[in-house]
Amino acid sequence: MSTQHSPTQKGGFAPAITLMLMAPLLTEVLPGATRFSSIFVLPIEMCVWGIGALFIRDALRRWKLGWTSMILMGIALAIAEECLIQQTSLASLVIRLKGETYARAFGINYVYFLWALIYEPVFVVVLSISVVELIYPSRKQIPWISKSGLFVLLPLLLIGSLLAWFSWTQIARVKIFHLPPYHLPLPAVLLSITAIGVLVYAAFKMKQRSGKPLMPPSAWLLGLLGGIWAVCLYGVVLLAFGIDPAFPEWFAVAGTLVFLVIIPIAILPKIVAHPGYEIKHQFGLTCGTIIGSMAAGQLGFIGATGPDLYFKIITNVLAVFLLIVLGIHLQKQ
Repeated sequence: MSTQHSPTQKGGFAPAITLMLMAPLLTEVLPGATRFSSIFVLPIEMCVWGIGALFIRDALRRWKLGWTSMILMGIALAIAEECLIQQTSLASLVIRLKGETYARAFGINYVYFLWALIYEPVFVVVLSISVVELIYPSRKQIPWISKSGLFVLLPLLLIGSLLAWFSWTQIARVKIFHLPPYHLPLPAVLLSITAIGVLVYAAFKMKQRSGKPLMPPSAWLLGLLGGIWAVCLYGVVLLAFGIDPAFPEWFAVAGTLVFLVIIPIAILPKIVAHPGYEIKHQFGLTCGTIIGSMAAGQLGFIGATGPDLYFKIITNVLAVFLLIVLGIHLQKQ
């Protein structure tokens, strides 16, 4: 491997470690899914989400793959998490806000699963990589994992996945939420592995197409739209948890696909492909989406008191402060 690609050059370990931490922070901690009372699972999340995002980024840089490949790999990682590791999209949900099961058929919590296939690739992979590359712009175009690093990270990913499976399916579901143990059916295992394999294969074969470029709007507008998108996506998971059992399931699925998937995919890549799309636009979109997610997650703390609430507020305020510092630094550059 050439010196140019060595992760030890110019603090190469720092971006990798930062990404391993950033993925669970953006996905779990800042929105409030992982609270102060359960922060002990952060190292496990770093091994699963963090190393998963790091491997995806490394593949993108080594094989010169585009955003479509990144999304496909992100979906593959989400399927691994949702169907094989923690199995949250297949087992009955532990959260039922009105005491009723919503949108479950053929052994799948399908609205929740749809939410996860959008939320996890975007926050674990896309946004986490975007933030870290904004922090380390000089390391943006090269891989962050050496061959020796691969032999360290891969066992950590497997150990983290095993610990995540055991802590959730064997301890949390049974001893905390008092639900019966869930036994993953063999067909679900085979289908999940097949889907992951197909997605990864397609990611390496996919050619990047973005269509005719579109002039990007202001960075502020992109940030606002990203925040609105994140809030709407939070609304989908609230529906999945049964906040309104009478809400038509078909409309939840169709609305999510149209407004949160199809329209953004039809427009956003064209904006990013335009020569006028600059770092300020990337920062605005990334920052707005993260803040929207944090703001929406505050709804889960209505009526809450104590360390969990204070931890959520402090971490969110600190995150906004650090984003402002990053924005000022990028503006100076």
